[in-house]
Amino acid sequence: MTSPLTFPEANSNSPQTAGIQTAGIFHPIFTPALLERLRCYGNEEVVSESSYLFVRGERDVDWFVILDGAVEIFEGAGNNRKEHIVARLTDGQFTGELDLLDNRETLVSCRAVQPTRLMRICRASLAQIMRSETEIANLIMQASISRRGNLVQQATSGVILLGHGYSIDTIRIQRFLSRNGYPYRIIDAELDQDADALIRTFEITQAGLPVALLPDGRVLRNPSITMLADELGLTDLRENTIVYDVAIVGAGPAGLAAAVCAASEGLKTIVIEGAAPGGQAGTSSRIENYLGFPTGVSGQELSERALIQAQKFGAHFSISRNVVSMSKQDGMCRLEIEDAPAVSARTVVIATGARYRKLNVANYHRFEYQGIHYAATAMEASLCRGEEIVVVGAGNSAGQAALFLAQTAKHVHLIVRGRSLQATMSDYLVQRILATSQITVRLQAEIVGMDGADRLSTVTVRDNASRTSKTINVSHVFVMIGASPNTTWLRNTLSMDDKGFIITGSSASSSAFFGTNLEGVYAVGDVRCGSVKRVASAVGEGSVVVSDIHKYLTASKLSRQEGEQPDLPLAVTLRTAMSAYSAATL
Repeated sequence: MTSPLTFPEANSNSPQTAGIQTAGIFHPIFTPALLERLRCYGNEEVVSESSYLFVRGERDVDWFVILDGAVEIFEGAGNNRKEHIVARLTDGQFTGELDLLDNRETLVSCRAVQPTRLMRICRASLAQIMRSETEIANLIMQASISRRGNLVQQATSGVILLGHGYSIDTIRIQRFLSRNGYPYRIIDAELDQDADALIRTFEITQAGLPVALLPDGRVLRNPSITMLADELGLTDLRENTIVYDVAIVGAGPAGLAAAVCAASEGLKTIVIEGAAPGGQAGTSSRIENYLGFPTGVSGQELSERALIQAQKFGAHFSISRNVVSMSKQDGMCRLEIEDAPAVSARTVVIATGARYRKLNVANYHRFEYQGIHYAATAMEASLCRGEEIVVVGAGNSAGQAALFLAQTAKHVHLIVRGRSLQATMSDYLVQRILATSQITVRLQAEIVGMDGADRLSTVTVRDNASRTSKTINVSHVFVMIGASPNTTWLRNTLSMDDKGFIITGSSASSSAFFGTNLEGVYAVGDVRCGSVKRVASAVGEGSVVVSDIHKYLTASKLSRQEGEQPDLPLAVTLRTAMSAYSAATL
């Protein structure tokens, strides 16, 4: 398993510290000038040898800069896991990885290896550094991304997933861990030599698979995604008393863009996502027509970068919980979240995107996620390496999937109901597909049958032109035939068209282009009626909607008497003051 991002290799060749990162992009050294700038943000203290600065599983860990001495970062220790030293930090270096940007539980522990003088900086001060100290913030970001990538690639600090590689539940858990950047190692119960020993050690039956073996020794037997996220500390169920300026529901391209723009302009921002950042775009193997990436970028990498960018500006993310309902009272929006405290916000952006459409074929649900896939990432490609596969669809997602999977699959059958690809797919993809010998395009065709015992083994394809059928021996079908709006939770709350897309703008009696019929509530991206179903368009809508939010918050402040509404964020207060100043000087 590898991280979706590319990271530098370790630079230590010492036999005692093989794999330990000591310098370079992983652990840069602050210059004396930068250290001096940091002094106003923290407190200097001295810790004794073997003192722990933090341990795995803690939240909101402080940030430490070593001034004189040394500390070591390590994984494991106890619970049948050997201690693994990740890094040794000395003068001018600092602790932390991407856990500095969110409130997830830390993946590693840290202790002093000698008496050490250091600077302790709390999370609030670190947030201020990320906003105001550009040079320092860039070093922190580069190191944090590289360190997390190394943890994911090494997978020594994460989950051991024991199960059958083709099992629907094994794939479900694997996909969640992969898309949320959590380190894990998968052991196939049928193929891996270590499987029998683990099954005997933990007294697991074949029927009880899959199981997730957590770093602290706990065993979760076929856990739900919600349970797994809670036990791994990916969710924060502490009572939420914050009133946010904007709550964004959905972390696809539109939601992530709105989060970056809102948080960067000083709005208190929360993003609520039920599965993983990226939405449907996050499952794309390659996006080649997105501005600024001439060689293309995977949907997961683009999403991961956007997530980190939003967190850098202070956006809070709530992952693995769905919003079940929304209401508004006394100018405040309330979002009810499954098995978690409700969230209150002055404004809400709906960016829930769409759900995958399914084929109307007998036995379809038997093989869903157990041979039928809706994503084509490196994880899915590894499942069907060297095999014959089927991709269904005629849009760009289907085209990108076919080309990506053709790199590792024995052969790809692209099933298209229409008479040509050119009508629905970008020309550059069409030309590449036609030039790839590993891809067979079947026009005017559709799947009419699926069969198999414990997993998918055959697919029957009908040629609607010749009215003949052919059965293909395949175990993996990638269905990419569009999607339906994810708005069932908003029925009887917002105005929608007959297909369930949210109506915005003047059609919804709103003065804001992205406004809905409910004041202070907006819809962007694929979920919006009339939107262009492209990543670039969704990012644009998510960015632009923040200007509507600013106007609404400013108007709400001006329309109330002093003290009737909590203080607005600094960004809005400054805008109001500047507007008043401009009017007075005209």
